[in-house]
Amino acid sequence: MANDDHLIEHFVATERVFDGKLLHINRDTVRLPDGSGATREYIEHPGAVMVVPVLPDGRLLMERQYRYPLKQVFLEFPAGKLEIGEDPLECGKRELLEETGYTAQHWQKLGVLHPIISYTTEMIHLYLAHGLTEGAAQLDEGEFVECVAVSQAELVTGILQGEVTDAKTITGAFWLQNLPAAMSVIKED
Repeated sequence: MANDDHLIEHFVATERVFDGKLLHINRDTVRLPDGSGATREYIEHPGAVMVVPVLPDGRLLMERQYRYPLKQVFLEFPAGKLEIGEDPLECGKRELLEETGYTAQHWQKLGVLHPIISYTTEMIHLYLAHGLTEGAAQLDEGEFVECVAVSQAELVTGILQGEVTDAKTITGAFWLQNLPAAMSVIKED
């Protein structure tokens, strides 16, 4: 393993700049590897889970949802915020049910995504879900989601054409393209 001492910044002090319902913004003073000082501002985020649900016919269960900061509707996989102390798999199961109405018989952990490493602590746990059973969505108050079924080819085309730009969804597509063993298991269901 490489020695990273020449890259590591050391914490000196912190100041909470903003305390919101979901996000908290900190301004830290750090000592750089050369001994000089610097300021780092970053957002603390509780973490999240994204689910890649595969329907029995092989299509992907996705959502269309309006995202206020960018003022547009995005195509994305179901996802949601972790509650304090919540197990990521349980969060994935909860979010899949709440947002789509589906439950899954089989779950596989894919990995973890750090979506914006330069200014947030957010970590997104990624899961593959298959053996889906349809039910009624249980959306939170003020949550509006449209579920759609998309083939893997359509998703990849949307990404390559710049129509699908959500980082977590693009990461999910990458995992799908690189999990042939998982896909063969799914097709046996």
